[in-house]
Amino acid sequence: MPKLGERNDNEMWRIKSKPRQGRVLHVRSGMSAEQTLALRVGLVIVLIALVIAVFWFDRDGLKDQIDGHVSFPDILYFAMITVTTVGYGDIVPVSHTARLIDAFAVTPIRIFIWFIFLGTAYEFVVQRIIEDFRMSRIQKHLQGHIVLCGFGHSGFIAAQETVAKGHPCERIVVIDQSEERIRLAAEAGFIGLLGDATSEEILTRACVGSAKAVIVSSGRDDTTILVILTVRHLSAGTKIVGNIKQEENIKLAKLSGADLVVSPPRIGGYLMADAVETSHATPFLCDLMSVGGQMVLTERPAAQDEIGKTMAMATAGVVVQIHSNGRAIPFTERHRHIIQPGDLLLVISSAHGDGKAEGQ
Repeated sequence: MPKLGERNDNEMWRIKSKPRQGRVLHVRSGMSAEQTLALRVGLVIVLIALVIAVFWFDRDGLKDQIDGHVSFPDILYFAMITVTTVGYGDIVPVSHTARLIDAFAVTPIRIFIWFIFLGTAYEFVVQRIIEDFRMSRIQKHLQGHIVLCGFGHSGFIAAQETVAKGHPCERIVVIDQSEERIRLAAEAGFIGLLGDATSEEILTRACVGSAKAVIVSSGRDDTTILVILTVRHLSAGTKIVGNIKQEENIKLAKLSGADLVVSPPRIGGYLMADAVETSHATPFLCDLMSVGGQMVLTERPAAQDEIGKTMAMATAGVVVQIHSNGRAIPFTERHRHIIQPGDLLLVISSAHGDGKAEGQ
């Protein structure tokens, strides 16, 4: 029995995810189409060579109905028609050993080869047609959605919080190369797109150009930066939020086109350092960041009845910062700054929606 705290991330996802019916789109496997096809062709060649070898070493148990002599070309011919058809009857096994070999060795190989043929035809023709049809239907409704590149621990929390903030789960597209993570995303109700987020084809299928935002949380800074570059190349206006671990890569992510860069190690360091000197500030900040907390931090345009007033006079929550004409107006200016049309207000308010703040 695993001890408390020893559950892995996948188990935690299953526990937290509500059972919903999601969609999984297997656009790409781990190998390219050329590699997959080459591997299967190679496997078929090996199996046919095995059948030829078996018939050649047991050629005395075969009989040629035409000239009575079984040569290597006869073996090659007999192996090919045996594998691909039921045979024409011109060369037949006559000994008990040859018949047993054909029944218990060659026949399973023949069936396996046909499964390879049918599976290849399905994957490269039928499945592609089905997936393209499904993707085209989904793409018609993908407008103002969120694309999440990477469904690791941070990605899962981001998706969960996004849904808690009111965004429909069926309008969140998750891209990941792990089939297990994609299935977990589908179980949570998201659209799972199996593939590499650095690929223009995958990002185009996810309609990043019409997305409300793209969250990039690949787990590796170099991959995250490459995904940001690719998304920005495909769409100049889509908002990009990047998850960067190393301090020196934050500037690179911004230069690559990220609108906002979040550094979980830095944020975690701030909270831990603050917890050394205080007992309540860190829990309050965590409560403020989470949708499930008692207080929420929101960003909204200034209301009509707030224009012309100071920050301190606003009654719909506590205004802690204002963004006006490209400037950030701090909380210390709350008694001096006059709210202007077009200002963006950063407001702390009650999660219960009473809209009132005390102590102003």
